[in-house]
Amino acid sequence: MTDKPNGPVGGGPLSGVLVADFSRILAGPYATMLLADLGADVVKVEGPKGDDTRGWTPPVRGEVSTYYLGINRGKRSIALDLRDETDAEAARELARRADVLIENFRPGGLAKYGLDHASVRATNPGVVYASISGFGSGAGAGVPGYDLMVQAMSGLMSLTGDPDGPAYRAGISVFDVMAGNHAVIGILAALRHREATGQGQHVEVNLLSSALTGLVNHSSAYVAGGVVPYRMGNAHPSVFPYEPLPTADNDLIVTAANDGQFRKLCEVLGIPEIADDPRFARNADRTARRDELRPILVERLAARGAVEWFELLVEAGVPSGPINTIDGGFAMAERFGLEPVVEVGEGERAVPTTRHPIRFSETPVSYTLPPPELDEHGAELRKWLAAPAGPAPGGSVEGGRA
Repeated sequence: MTDKPNGPVGGGPLSGVLVADFSRILAGPYATMLLADLGADVVKVEGPKGDDTRGWTPPVRGEVSTYYLGINRGKRSIALDLRDETDAEAARELARRADVLIENFRPGGLAKYGLDHASVRATNPGVVYASISGFGSGAGAGVPGYDLMVQAMSGLMSLTGDPDGPAYRAGISVFDVMAGNHAVIGILAALRHREATGQGQHVEVNLLSSALTGLVNHSSAYVAGGVVPYRMGNAHPSVFPYEPLPTADNDLIVTAANDGQFRKLCEVLGIPEIADDPRFARNADRTARRDELRPILVERLAARGAVEWFELLVEAGVPSGPINTIDGGFAMAERFGLEPVVEVGEGERAVPTTRHPIRFSETPVSYTLPPPELDEHGAELRKWLAAPAGPAPGGSVEGGRA
């Protein structure tokens, strides 16, 4: 096992795993933040100007981009200019000592620095080397990969928006996040394989493949059924009601996805006879006759406001929910005791951040390091990388892979 730098000491499930993070923007940094939350020691390698998201403003907290803050906690930063041979050698040494290397350069882009998978594996055969690209390392290798492009090219935008209006992107970079999650899954599986066999491997994730699997029922409609789905606004192609419906004040999401839930919905709305109407007896009937059923439901929902209906329907076991702004979403999580906001760091460097979504009974997530300033840990990391393998300056370190 290689030595580890004198990083944060935690008891997470990935404690002792060193991650060399050569990724930028969103998919890669999101993945490495999740790994850091789980106890991995993540060294974020940035160019002299830093990760692009440092400059993606507004909004800001102080003078720092909230975009950058949202995906970079738990890491230490070292700025390396890979065009400089001294810095490139430090990067290669970091790769040699790492358990995991993750990068999202254009496929082949790191080869000229000796940081491609083949080069790194030659000096570090047990490394788990994870690559994230837009369209894979084959025929699509030369195409730059940005989430908006993939939303368009995958077909997602053809499904988003009003049926008679233009296509819309999702409100977040959904496939960057999805690819980041897939990268974490691949890394964890590869670490398990290495534990069993001692062998590292190359883990490849691309946004388009993440998108196509993430389109789930729509992908299956085409692949298995030969059907090309179309834009339906907020409606669901296979279930009704499963969409926003107007109330006395605001729209309410109503998702009565099976016959039992639909019967309870009708009871709460005071129209129990509708559940026995043969026109609406089964989900397939309700979906086929949604234009007949919707006005009946809307007429009853007009008697109360969205929040009042939400309380009544949830109490009865009917899935529903008001359409919140982001602040309302956090307020709802607080109401449910999910404690969605945690502080990372201490004193003036403390930053509020969104809680990691997974909870562990024995190895809780730790929030030790705030998102780093550019090259904040550069001096100590350069000193460690220049020294022979062994304890890091200033303290002992755990053993790492040989």
